[in-house]
Amino acid sequence: MKLSVAGVSHPGHQSGMTERTYIRVFWIHESPTDPIDLWSELDESRFETRKLEYFRDGRVGYASKTEEAEGTRLGIGPPIPPLDIIASDPQFSPEEVSVQAFEDRWRSRKLTGHPHST
Repeated sequence: MKLSVAGVSHPGHQSGMTERTYIRVFWIHESPTDPIDLWSELDESRFETRKLEYFRDGRVGYASKTEEAEGTRLGIGPPIPPLDIIASDPQFSPEEVSVQAFEDRWRSRKLTGHPHST
């Protein structure tokens, strides 16, 4: 099961871009092949524009319109639901994240392992 998820609005990561939303979702499960920590940047319509997926074994998957790694892909629809809807499923623990927190992880995406625990 792939999760696409939403949170707090921030200006876009490049000048001239529209409002962006940044979220983090912990996926509580026992599967060794699925990610456990998902980060998404969403556009004004709540579609993913960049995504990071962290796996138990330290792999980091990522996707944008121009690159993909470790099988991670951007969601193609429907738009990501609000955090309260995501949180209504007990296997997911979503939270809002800052643009800076997302950007820090995005810059370190090609390094091995989860760059930050919080």
